[in-house]
Amino acid sequence: MKSESFKKLPAKDQLSVLKECLLNNPTTTNLQNLKEFGDKQGTNIDIESYKPFLKKQLELSRRKDALAEDNELFTAEAEWIDKIKPLEFEEAKLAKQENRFEDYILHSLEGVARLYSDQAILNELESLVQDYPKAKQLAQGYRDLMDLRDQSGADEESLKKLRTAKEAWEKDLLQVDVES
Repeated sequence: MKSESFKKLPAKDQLSVLKECLLNNPTTTNLQNLKEFGDKQGTNIDIESYKPFLKKQLELSRRKDALAEDNELFTAEAEWIDKIKPLEFEEAKLAKQENRFEDYILHSLEGVARLYSDQAILNELESLVQDYPKAKQLAQGYRDLMDLRDQSGADEESLKKLRTAKEAWEKDLLQVDVES
């Protein structure tokens, strides 16, 4: 948070970086950085509710056979992080109020791209279907991606296939087609 390059980022990008840091490296420092950001933005972030995750992470790091529990913990952490809505959704709300339909859709989809939990992604896409029918196709594409992830092996070839599928879905996500 102290680097000049971070300070130059727009607030929505700063939030995204801080959330990503916490998810990838759940530490007290990263949690405190997120809290400090929220305070500066006038948003209260309840970091106390995240602290049990830190405790569990420490516990799991001492065990060799904790992969399944680690995956469950990551899922719970992602759900917690997604309670802090990406700022793109505020931009989308404003664009919709101002009847800037394409901007509304674009900002909404950018917000979806900055979510981490399956349910949050699917919920946001489902909420867009009425205004943006392509969101139904995007939600199904994400469900397919979830299935691929859940059935994927941990070998390099499987991971490469999964990365390629995820990149294709993300590209489709951010390709706004207001005629859809």
